[in-house]
Amino acid sequence: MSTLAKTFLTPEEYLEIERLAEHKSEFFAGEMFAMAGAAERHNLICTNIIGQLHQQTRHRPCRVYPSDMRVRVSATGLCTYPDVIALCGEPKFLDEHRDTLLNPGLIVEVLSPSTEAYDRGRKFDHYRSIESLAEYLLVASDRVHADLYRRQPDGLWVLSPAGEPADTVELPSIGCGLFLAEVYEKVDFAA
Repeated sequence: MSTLAKTFLTPEEYLEIERLAEHKSEFFAGEMFAMAGAAERHNLICTNIIGQLHQQTRHRPCRVYPSDMRVRVSATGLCTYPDVIALCGEPKFLDEHRDTLLNPGLIVEVLSPSTEAYDRGRKFDHYRSIESLAEYLLVASDRVHADLYRRQPDGLWVLSPAGEPADTVELPSIGCGLFLAEVYEKVDFAA
């Protein structure tokens, strides 16, 4: 019985393929991983977060990006597409294409049953190695709940959960606050 050797891609080969692809794929350790589409709740939550952050940062030197902006974790080589990215100051990109961000200040992932373990575990392991990353926000899509991880001056990450519609998640890295009632506006948990 013969087996075919697995072919691994270089980061440059991945970017060449990805920039022409119709669908997004993550990249790690020479392999591409197709990303699934998102359900309505997920999309509404992302849109609501982007809307709030844009409104609060529009007259400041901050930027908010949706899930089409790729992030490269330089220390580990992971290339991925967070649901929402924000930063204040000058963005740093991998190259002149300006489609691969290197210095996010805030990353938001909206959790789904198929991604929650990865977003909380291995993906967060990668994200923690990004020097510019100050906050990592995980937002539930099955109930009103958000977990904010904030990097402390000593490098430790502290968790601040929020679970009531009246709660506000403060994001000092970009000088914003997310109102959970607005994060979940028009989201139907029964659907």
